[in-house]
Amino acid sequence: MSTVPAEALPTRAPRVRPREDEAAAPLAPRARLLPSLAAVYRAQLSRARVARIPLLFVATFQSVGIMVLMRGVVDGGSEARAVVAGSTVLVVAFVALNLLAQYFGQLRASGGLDHYATLPVPPAAVVLGAAGAYASFTVPGTAVTAVAGSLLFGLPLTHLWILVAVVPLSGAALAGLGAALGLLAPRPELATLLGQLGMSAALLLGVLPAERMPGPIGWARDLLPSTYGVEALARTFDPHPDWAAVVRDLAVCGAVGAVSLAVATWAYRKAAVR
Repeated sequence: MSTVPAEALPTRAPRVRPREDEAAAPLAPRARLLPSLAAVYRAQLSRARVARIPLLFVATFQSVGIMVLMRGVVDGGSEARAVVAGSTVLVVAFVALNLLAQYFGQLRASGGLDHYATLPVPPAAVVLGAAGAYASFTVPGTAVTAVAGSLLFGLPLTHLWILVAVVPLSGAALAGLGAALGLLAPRPELATLLGQLGMSAALLLGVLPAERMPGPIGWARDLLPSTYGVEALARTFDPHPDWAAVVRDLAVCGAVGAVSLAVATWAYRKAAVR
């Protein structure tokens, strides 16, 4: 009978306990909202910069053309103030409702939301960054439209500084609605259709004088987020503006903007996990 040396017998490998310095490193913390928002805003601003000149031209030319047409039927007074204010906010609606709905609709259909879903950024940063970038291109157009309309209808230019508040608040309200339409639409074609319908509503309900609208149409006008921005801007054309009413309209516009952006953030989460 042969014998096997003890050194040749298989032995169980000893269990090696990992040292503390070799333990798995914790995951990096999730990016904060404001830095993520700034990064998404810069990225979207660079992306949309290619279409900046055509965007500014189309949005501004459309609003100025509407005011020229309305000049033949409106002489002055409250109707002229409504036309100029509505045409100015329409520049914002063209981008925030129409183009932003198309962008998010195409992003969802092409799978672009999967890219953002892999990034450690809050969903609110994606929605707010894209909305802010698109709305930034409307600033020159709104200023040109407001000045041109004031000169065309003989309105004072004294209080046009109110655009500093009207443009971002109206843009937030309309951008949230446009983003929600694009994210909730099952197809990009439907997102485009909804965005164009929303812009048409902003055109008809915002530019036409409120006193000439029937009751049900007036109620629909009160539900449109941009209405309160239009009312705030129109009040500043008075010789002695009611600033309390202006602040109230801007506050309502800001509240609606916060709600619409919250809905858009919820729609982004819902679309990103599909």
